[in-house]
Amino acid sequence: MTTKKVALITGANRGIGLETAKQLGELGTTVIVTARHLPVAQETATQLKAQGIDAYGVQLDVTKADERRAVASFIDEHFGKLDILVNNAGVAPKESLFIAKTLETTPEEFQYIFETNLFSVVYLTRELLPLIKKSKSGRIVNLSSILGSLSVHSQKDSPIAPYRILSYDASKAALNLFTIFLAAELEGTGIKVNSAHPGWVQTEIGGYEHAPMSIVDGAKTSVDLALLDANGPTGKFIHLGDELPW
Repeated sequence: MTTKKVALITGANRGIGLETAKQLGELGTTVIVTARHLPVAQETATQLKAQGIDAYGVQLDVTKADERRAVASFIDEHFGKLDILVNNAGVAPKESLFIAKTLETTPEEFQYIFETNLFSVVYLTRELLPLIKKSKSGRIVNLSSILGSLSVHSQKDSPIAPYRILSYDASKAALNLFTIFLAAELEGTGIKVNSAHPGWVQTEIGGYEHAPMSIVDGAKTSVDLALLDANGPTGKFIHLGDELPW
């Protein structure tokens, strides 16, 4: 079993996931970067290796049970443990994340969003938890969004009122509930579970034209939560060190 910390980052071939892998790797963590297609994952790992990072590329479509099992077997065979799981992979409505929509949401959109943003996070975490329990400092980071905050949405003149997209926002609210429940279930194990709000970041989902935050800054919250010490929080919703309201 390796003595180095090992991290798995889902959806790590671009955007916040790739930058999270880069920053963790630069800090000495072995990173397993995943993408839906093996050549893409391997090319991502090659890019990171060229920067001096210990990286491995693995195929993982988080919605596929056989691929979730395969990645668990890969980690067990090569490392014998998993110290950090960053559930970064996520999807937004196919047409836009900037068109408010409630009653018009289709069953197909709900299924598409929840399958990746919630169900697959639960299933992958369950698959990898035995390996995380072998770590001395297991950390689980669920990439959420302020759009999942019921408290902020319910404010009078809420700053996120224009972005009331039921499918996406509800998936992130449900993900936050998973964070709370899992942190409570793992109390006493030393494993910390937190939700990260990266900020409004210049990515494909966040939009490149109007988002104020760089990808470098957008990854910082995930990296900080992945490397929490024993006194760090668990079961919280965090952005750049500040706790957010559920």
